[in-house]
Amino acid sequence: MNLPRKTWLMALPLTALLFACTEQTTSKTTTDGNTTTTVSETTTAPDTTAAASAVQEAGDTASAAAASAGQAVDDAATGAGAALGLNAPKAPYADGSLTGAGASFPYPLYSKMFDEYAKETGVSVNYQSVGSGTGQKQIIAQTVDFGASDNAMDDEKLASAPGKIAHIPMALGAVTATYNVPGLAEGTELKMTGPVLADIYLGKIKTWNDPALTKINEGVQLPALPITVARRSDSSGTTAVFTDYLSKVSPEFKEKVGSANSVNWTVGSAAKGNDGVAGLVQNTPGSIGYIEEAYAKQNNLPMMAMENAAGEFVKPSLEGVTAAAAASELPEDMRGSVTNAEGAGAYPMASYTYLLVYPEQNYAGRDKAQGERLQHLLQWMLTSGQGYHEGLSYAKLPDAVRDRALETVNGMTFDGQPMNPMQ
Repeated sequence: MNLPRKTWLMALPLTALLFACTEQTTSKTTTDGNTTTTVSETTTAPDTTAAASAVQEAGDTASAAAASAGQAVDDAATGAGAALGLNAPKAPYADGSLTGAGASFPYPLYSKMFDEYAKETGVSVNYQSVGSGTGQKQIIAQTVDFGASDNAMDDEKLASAPGKIAHIPMALGAVTATYNVPGLAEGTELKMTGPVLADIYLGKIKTWNDPALTKINEGVQLPALPITVARRSDSSGTTAVFTDYLSKVSPEFKEKVGSANSVNWTVGSAAKGNDGVAGLVQNTPGSIGYIEEAYAKQNNLPMMAMENAAGEFVKPSLEGVTAAAAASELPEDMRGSVTNAEGAGAYPMASYTYLLVYPEQNYAGRDKAQGERLQHLLQWMLTSGQGYHEGLSYAKLPDAVRDRALETVNGMTFDGQPMNPMQ
């Protein structure tokens, strides 16, 4: 179904499909184009009336956010554009459309970028924020022009694809630890360490006044309130970044839970998407959750200062994720992690977010024009489009990383022949 550009921009996928029941396994079937994907999910949550009420309220919150998020994105990015003085070549076509699917982590940024791109070129981009895991599956199945993921595809997934897939970094962002603790003194900002956060998500720390938390937050009167753990129900790049960090700082977490888009949680209430977890935390007193920074700001949720590898407590910021990237080196294929990076000022739960494409565009019945549309979109996102990041709480790419990404994009081919590389 082809929706008008403004319609799909406003139709944000803020569907907080939350689960507040005892552990159960469900089967969910979604259809995207010609592809039907069935996902089995196991969720564990308290069997309480309060939890059920929180689910309903979270859904209401998500619906309200959907009505205003498009305007919020517009307001935040006013005056950005090609502020960096970088410009893509002229678009080869003034019509047509592209389709992508994947990560919710960069959705506020991509919404703005794709809307502006359509205004400039006449080419619409329909992006489905369905989670990194689904984005990876759809690019492997070749049912979208591009996938999107916050974590890199592993060797096994890449080997299952019918052709080579390239990872194109587009932005840097922060995964935040957010919370809802009533009764704190005005202006109180909580601190957190990786090992303590891991113990919360292992179910070992159960109340907010646990000695491990009061020790970190000296002088703060934390209540004797049960902790409700909020987590993702879908296959999620945000989960991959979060669990990658916790696995680096907690050997027990690495052994019992591990790092992936989907992991076997033993505690918590589950919600779909960054927006769903934000809604669950917002409506559940005593809760803690992990979401991308832009979603925390959009929902006026507090963000913890996290202890980094240098022993500093650092809040999410553009400077913090940029410092993490500067302290980390991406391999040649640009699949890399920047969590728990060394160096002063580095925010520990930082991540690149990627677009996933086939460098050879002659596949699955595509014509050269579609390949050229995709190549130009990527060129624009890596040049003019980089001006939209900071107003939306994402960091633009380091120059060296952007140049490497452009080299990959300019090398895209159709039937082995170059298309429209930038001069």
